[in-house]
Amino acid sequence: MSATNPQLDALASDWASSDELVLDCRIQELYYGHVKAVRDTHLSIRDGSITAFIGPSGCGKSTVLRCLNRMNDLIHGFRFNGQVRFHGRDIYHPRIDPVSVRLRIGMVFQQPNLFATSIFRNVAFGLRLHRFRGNVAERVEHALRGADLWDEVRDKLASSGTALSGGQQQRLCIARAIVTEPDVLLMDEPCSALDPIATRHIEELMQELKKKYTIAIVTHDMHQAKRVSDMTAFFYVDTSHGGQTGYLVEYDSTEAIFEGPRQRYTQEYIRGDFS
Repeated sequence: MSATNPQLDALASDWASSDELVLDCRIQELYYGHVKAVRDTHLSIRDGSITAFIGPSGCGKSTVLRCLNRMNDLIHGFRFNGQVRFHGRDIYHPRIDPVSVRLRIGMVFQQPNLFATSIFRNVAFGLRLHRFRGNVAERVEHALRGADLWDEVRDKLASSGTALSGGQQQRLCIARAIVTEPDVLLMDEPCSALDPIATRHIEELMQELKKKYTIAIVTHDMHQAKRVSDMTAFFYVDTSHGGQTGYLVEYDSTEAIFEGPRQRYTQEYIRGDFS
């Protein structure tokens, strides 16, 4: 980078052993305007793991995921009581710039959100944004290789990214997310718009990315959660006060959630017994 950023240095300075907590999220109440969207949620994410967020629609999975890199700040009326700690430091502290947070905690969205420009420029965007002064072409190639896309696009880097297939576009978005070399990669239903072959490719890629990045993924596909994740968080919806408020019901190893869940709602959801 062009210069050291004290905020980023502070956020990253505690990188240590492989079993340390990377993220610790404690949400007492989270609102969009007057609507309470999430309550009573606490989960911790460890280095080198894949954590899946599952649950019915409206249970707050994506909202919680977006809390982890302050994407909810972009939504009018967002506010919450709680903390999100990244390597022990609260990312919502007034002195922490959200853009700095997103440099360390990248995100891939449900639909490929490419810019109307070339493949190269799509990937290089984050480097330009953060005034990277090193070898941009080298970093772009490294990111494309990391997203298992380099061999497919190496001869058409000047072509539009939107001309790629859906699966390729999503891998291009992954390349764009990892080009700044974040510590954490958030993925919000990254396979929901993809066919089974492209989905399998993304899932295999996640296993490779896990070697370098800590990953959290929202998915409606329980089979996918079971296939790819180490930990699973099950969310449900509280409708007792007339609205819909999501909350964390159970958080455990993926094996425990799918083979021996402790909570009744989790058991019913895994069995598909909801009426």
